[in-house]
Amino acid sequence: MALLLHIESATTNCSVALSKNGKTIALKEDARNGYSHAEKLHVYINEVLEQANINREHLDGIVVSKGPGSYTGLRIGVSAAKGLAYALEKPLLSIPTLEVLAQQVAIEEGVIVALLDARRMEVYAAVFDKNYNQIRSTEAQILDETAFRDYLKNGKVYFIGNGVEKTKTVIAHPNAVFIEDKLPSANNMGGIANEKYKKSDTEDVAYFEPFYLKDFVALKPKPKI
Repeated sequence: MALLLHIESATTNCSVALSKNGKTIALKEDARNGYSHAEKLHVYINEVLEQANINREHLDGIVVSKGPGSYTGLRIGVSAAKGLAYALEKPLLSIPTLEVLAQQVAIEEGVIVALLDARRMEVYAAVFDKNYNQIRSTEAQILDETAFRDYLKNGKVYFIGNGVEKTKTVIAHPNAVFIEDKLPSANNMGGIANEKYKKSDTEDVAYFEPFYLKDFVALKPKPKI
């Protein structure tokens, strides 16, 4: 039996779940209040453990969404996961954020494009087949009318994530299906993590870092009026 704690913090969704043998048994998340991870993440961890009546020492592993996504959100989530794994002497597992996001779409044909908002007219994007096998590497994709055209001409393309709003403004194709208002959630991490746990596919707690994809760029503060 694998009892795993999951942390998803790559977007505004501060999300924590507990799974047993790949099935979610407790979930706490909030995407409504911006980036509240610093205040809420550890609170949510305690709440899901209490909800399931589980002592953290009984966990079999800690799972974190590794990116890409928000630099600050990923840093907070990974730091929390590494701290728990080290303190509890439990294995640390990681899952690509876009793979977590793609799990929310069930299709019989076509492909899934999981995408997260990046700067300007860019998204972080990866392409998956109907069985959630990644068929294109994760990239910082510049959005224009030619984006994803090779997939669109061959069949349905299901776009999901907070990059959908940008994508809708430049892609007008009958095969494009836009799934709105979806963010990565710890609720979709259990099945993937359980398989990784069975294979002992773990990370080195000391050296593991988030997958930022692009270097962090600090924005200049707006002048006070």
